Amino acid sequence: MPVNYTTPAPADLLPVAGVRLGVAAAAIRKPDRLDLTLLALAAGSRVAGVFTANRFCAAPVEVCRRHLAAGNDIRALVINTGVANAGTGAQGWQAAVDTCAAVGRLLAVEDRQVLPFSTGVILEPLPVDRLFAALPACVAGLAVDNWHAAAHAIMTTDTVAKAASRQIEIAGKMVTVTGISKGAGMIRPNMATMLAFIATDAGIATALLEQLVREASDESFNCISVDGDTSTNDSFVLIASGGSGVDLTDACDPGYGELRRTVLAVAQELAQAIVRDGEGASKFITITVEGGVHRHECKRVGYAIAHSPLVKTAFFASDPNLGRILAAIGYADVAALDVDRVRLWLAGGGSEILVAEQGGCAATYCEEDGARIMQEAEIGIRVDLGRGHARAVVHTCDLSYEYVRINADYRS
Repeated sequence: MPVNYTTPAPADLLPVAGVRLGVAAAAIRKPDRLDLTLLALAAGSRVAGVFTANRFCAAPVEVCRRHLAAGNDIRALVINTGVANAGTGAQGWQAAVDTCAAVGRLLAVEDRQVLPFSTGVILEPLPVDRLFAALPACVAGLAVDNWHAAAHAIMTTDTVAKAASRQIEIAGKMVTVTGISKGAGMIRPNMATMLAFIATDAGIATALLEQLVREASDESFNCISVDGDTSTNDSFVLIASGGSGVDLTDACDPGYGELRRTVLAVAQELAQAIVRDGEGASKFITITVEGGVHRHECKRVGYAIAHSPLVKTAFFASDPNLGRILAAIGYADVAALDVDRVRLWLAGGGSEILVAEQGGCAATYCEEDGARIMQEAEIGIRVDLGRGHARAVVHTCDLSYEYVRINADYRS
């Protein structure tokens, strides 16, 4: 079960003018479940994306990059779950290309105006015949209020669908931001999600949209870790349909700052929902690293703690073996780190305790207090490096027996 997260109700996911969604059961991997999603975008929509840094990236990622480079007049996104179409060579590339062509024929748009996405098992061919057979049902079901169904249709090992929605006013017009994401395992920064799609009915110039998607990713999906594995299919896409009548071309335009904050808030909610639903997770852990020379080294320390299986298993067991955190800080490759200036706190249940300072255990620290806090479902780790004013936050979860079971049985 996810840690303190519930999927929003369908009525809480606000329609985005210019974006219609349709879902279908294509039996990509399992029968009788929604596993195919189609997003149809109004003419004039702009799209930007960031993708996995994994060099063994999936064929759909390669096709997305090529189509986005060819022009920013994307008209459709198609997403399948169950099979990742990664590690599939020329056959996988052809499957992704043929999928775009099939969508293009149904929506009367060019192949290059379609972006394909896949998630699921790696090294297995995508059953395109089943996908093609289900696409007409997606088209027939296209509707602006299908975000809830789409959030469910992109799930793999997720136990809950992940979605978020906000609405703001710009220049007297209502602007909506709604998004969905999926992911529970194989989650690590660079990128740090499996799939995420956020749409707004504001119009945003291409260069500004590309800047915004990078900023949103850096503040959300690149601040989470479940197990330290970077997927072959990670994709985060931001859509600006322009359907609200608001048009923003420069970061200095009135209302852009508020829209930026809203997009970041939706992205952060979706990213944190992934960690809360981490495979087998029972605890949500927020790691705050401050006092760094620059943000990059703060994030590096946060990642070292978040990725450590020793730290994560200790939190699962509620075992205050907190020297493991100091060890992770020590191997985070922070140049000339003075360990005597590092301080470490643990927080939970409304209290925060100092655990370590001056190179060792704090004189005021009591292990019983540490054990009590580690029983909480939401726990904070705060580290002060004592060398500057930079700060970064990383979110992670514990590592449990259930994580091993899920991944041992993933293909069954």
